[in-house]
Amino acid sequence: MENNDLLLQVTAKAKMWLSDKYDEETRQGVQALLDNEDKTGLIEAFYKDLEFGTGGLRGIMGVGTNRVNIYTIGAATQGLANYLLKEFAGKDLIKVVIGHDCRNNSRKYAEISADILSANGIKAYLFEDLRPTPEVSYAIRKLGCQSGIMITASHNPKAYNGYKAYWEDGAQVIPPHDKNIIGEVNRVNVEDIKFKGNKNLIEILGKDIDESYIEELKSVLLSTDSIKKHHNIGIVYTPLHGTGYTIIPQALKACGFTNIINVPEQDVLSGDFPTVVSPNPEDPAAMALAVKKAVETNADLVFATDPDADRFGAAIRNDKGEIILLNGNQTMLILIYYIITRKKELGQLTGKEYTVRTIVTSALTQVVSEKNGVEMFECYTGFKWIAAIMRELEGKRQYIGGGEESYGFLAEDFVRDKDSVSAAMLFGEIAAWAKDNGKTLYEMLQDIYVEYGFSKEKGISVTKEGRSGAEEIEAMMKNFRENPIKEIAGSKVTLIKDFVTLKAQDLNINEEYTLEMPTTSNVLQYFTEDGTKVSIRPSGTEPKIKFYVEVKAKLKSRADYDAVDAATEKKIEQVCIDLGI
Repeated sequence: MENNDLLLQVTAKAKMWLSDKYDEETRQGVQALLDNEDKTGLIEAFYKDLEFGTGGLRGIMGVGTNRVNIYTIGAATQGLANYLLKEFAGKDLIKVVIGHDCRNNSRKYAEISADILSANGIKAYLFEDLRPTPEVSYAIRKLGCQSGIMITASHNPKAYNGYKAYWEDGAQVIPPHDKNIIGEVNRVNVEDIKFKGNKNLIEILGKDIDESYIEELKSVLLSTDSIKKHHNIGIVYTPLHGTGYTIIPQALKACGFTNIINVPEQDVLSGDFPTVVSPNPEDPAAMALAVKKAVETNADLVFATDPDADRFGAAIRNDKGEIILLNGNQTMLILIYYIITRKKELGQLTGKEYTVRTIVTSALTQVVSEKNGVEMFECYTGFKWIAAIMRELEGKRQYIGGGEESYGFLAEDFVRDKDSVSAAMLFGEIAAWAKDNGKTLYEMLQDIYVEYGFSKEKGISVTKEGRSGAEEIEAMMKNFRENPIKEIAGSKVTLIKDFVTLKAQDLNINEEYTLEMPTTSNVLQYFTEDGTKVSIRPSGTEPKIKFYVEVKAKLKSRADYDAVDAATEKKIEQVCIDLGI
């Protein structure tokens, strides 16, 4: 039985939503929750207010303070407007770009956001239709805006929607702005939300921005002659029913690729995502139709993007000609290796270049960077932290690439969020360049492992839904902290990093030191004697606790690849047993 105090609290909160300040449809939905004998739905809808996580505001659509609806979106936008009016009080005209993905209600929420901003005297640039998240980031910088909004729940299941808030540099908001915005949002009452827009302050964006964006993206290419020679490489592309459909085929053609193969069932733009359970390129099941199409057409590559087209997934052919999926670490490794190698060949490395990875991303990308004289910075999960480093170093050093294991990569510095469009363009070019060098992409990956060391990674997500799930995740994190693991897969734990306390314990010398990070984060990491690394963190955007496992080995030659790969896979299985997952 639910705690009686909690039930009284949520009931009182819900009854406030029965007033005539809310529309009839909302009132009926709330009344239905109140009337239901099972109070689970009522509690889940009202037990807390949605908060900004690593990806912004995100949740299940429905009535309630813990749901995405016109009032939570409205409060977020009114709070953002209030904050912008304070922060940019001296500006004659504050400007904000608004984009949205294919999800149910996304267009409605985008239009409501435009109305609210314009009602507050803020100019709103609203895209004419769905567009990728990175294009919104691009447009903020291109149009000299102070903020941006993207209506999306990224790769979450169809019940979800969300709201990403951006700052004037085109990056998602970070402290202090995120906390300050949510502070403003929390002060907004429903009667404060200015829903009646000023059409004179709403401007529709269309193809001009698309064309400008693609033209600038072409500047990341480093081997255009290779594309000309191998323009007919077969590339199967699926947008997984999302926004990538509007621009990625066009971008690949602009690079010179002529054999782009679509997956008709997944070109259908739909917030119901009819062919997949989860529209996430990290999920092999989501890639299945595209892989099938590649087998049928004898294509070389498979590309996939999530609904808002910031995440990029790829599949290549192995030495047996089979299509195999790359994980996010491998995709990033190939991209980082290629960018650095080509820039070196072209004499474009001046010593001021740098790359970035998140703390849960494979350290092998750091080995590749640093062995070639390129410094790599480490940051928290979430592309806003990569963008924060870019902001800090802008005008001083040259960003040439960065990413995270969760299928996010950014090659250019004129966008400040992960960009599947430029990643797709570059990855196609890499395949052409590898052919020019007498290799397949698979052989190129193996050669990277031979030169820089072998690394195998696996991400495991444990889903815990609702309030009780959140409590379980909290208890799991507490247990890992209070009862630290001493040995993982037969190797002694030698270092523990806790980003909540910003303390690291070096167990070899029994010393503690401070972690230099911009803020705290609920992440715990274990490092072992043999180089195994385990990171544990609750997701900031989904009801999950995530485990990131990385194990290392030596690879002497391509011929040893299968054996080393199998041995490290077995080791990861033991790591999971030791973690109890």
